[in-house]
Amino acid sequence: MSRIFFIYWFASNIKRWYNSVIIKRNILEIALNINTLKGKTVGAAVSGGLDSCTITKWLIDNGVNVVCFTADLGQPDERDVSEIRERMLACGAEDAIIIDAKDALAEAGIRLVQCQAMYEGGYWNTTGIARHVTVEALLPEMEKRNISILTHGATGRGNDQVRFQLATNMLNPRFAVYAPWRDPEFLKKFGGRKEMIDFCQAHNLPITATHEKPYSTDANFLGLTHEAGRLESLKTPAGFISPGMGVHPKDAPDNVEHFTVTFARGTPVEVNGCPVTPLQSLLEANRIGGRNGVGIGIHTVENRFVGIKSRGVYESPGMELLGKCYEYLLQLILDRRARRHFDDVAATIAEQVYQGYWFDAATQALLASIEPLTHLASGTITVALYKGNVAFHAAGGAPHSLYSEETASMEAIGDFDHADSEGFLAVLGVGARASAVAGQTQE
Repeated sequence: MSRIFFIYWFASNIKRWYNSVIIKRNILEIALNINTLKGKTVGAAVSGGLDSCTITKWLIDNGVNVVCFTADLGQPDERDVSEIRERMLACGAEDAIIIDAKDALAEAGIRLVQCQAMYEGGYWNTTGIARHVTVEALLPEMEKRNISILTHGATGRGNDQVRFQLATNMLNPRFAVYAPWRDPEFLKKFGGRKEMIDFCQAHNLPITATHEKPYSTDANFLGLTHEAGRLESLKTPAGFISPGMGVHPKDAPDNVEHFTVTFARGTPVEVNGCPVTPLQSLLEANRIGGRNGVGIGIHTVENRFVGIKSRGVYESPGMELLGKCYEYLLQLILDRRARRHFDDVAATIAEQVYQGYWFDAATQALLASIEPLTHLASGTITVALYKGNVAFHAAGGAPHSLYSEETASMEAIGDFDHADSEGFLAVLGVGARASAVAGQTQE
């Protein structure tokens, strides 16, 4: 028995030592540069835009083998996601793989609705959660091809570099991450968009970006993020953007449209009477909310994780619409103690997602702490949509609702006796009087 125990102990410690060495090696390789990558193969997380084309071509020119990976997130700004593959091959990539991650993103989006995880100013974390979903979808595909270096086009002053880095480190610590925008050699050649556009045009790379484009956009079906360019000026109104998921509220129809969603244990199962999956619920909410100007042109000046303020203009019609409906349902089922806990958790989860900690143990614990409340969230909510506004219209079919018309009524009905409040107020008054006598109240 002791021999078996020793063998088990020895094998366990060898495995622990090996994993420790691998993790330490990758920590040292976080600062990979173009010189150490020559002759190696990297997996590039690409969207097919300016950064993707520039980085892919530049890496290849410097002796790096590049295999491109794209998560299909239902990008509204892409006519056909498969065209990204053709663009990346035209940039010289050895291969370009498209991975369907729409259902995974939809499930994550609904989780954000369930915990109302809006970051500062009402941003639904649509790009933040998409980065986590992207990494989770791409890493297994890279492993199949024996690729253990992930590269991405996130800049050194933004949040996405943190999300790509931390998500990769948490999901597979054996992976190294290379960020060209933090490589001095890359920065010598590319100071910004102007140099990148010039480089792509000189090499006839298939980009749509131009020097005249007034801002940049990042897209998935949860939402569009508009930033940079003219949007960096606070004199440029949010209405300056050209919406990609709907219309500005002022351009929405002049008539009210009703929207009905049924939730079962926190998940949308019907929209306007038709059964839906999480993905279908978001796509339908995008369609209906977008045409009514819901969640279009949300202006925020927010605190980035790296410590600087940034200005963004967001679109997220489906998330905003389903999120409002879910909030109306929560009002029915949460008592004040549950409400206080929920609000604290919601704010923390929103920050965790924004900063790249979706896979963190703390986030999972926070999500688990509101799971009992999510299980109570069943019911049907109808809202009235008008020029960007989402107004409560009706609620029903909520078996766990604490609201009672009879108990809440000011009429002579129900089981609440007004006279019962006399003793309640007398007890509260003891503490109030003591505060006054002790001089703790303000005159």
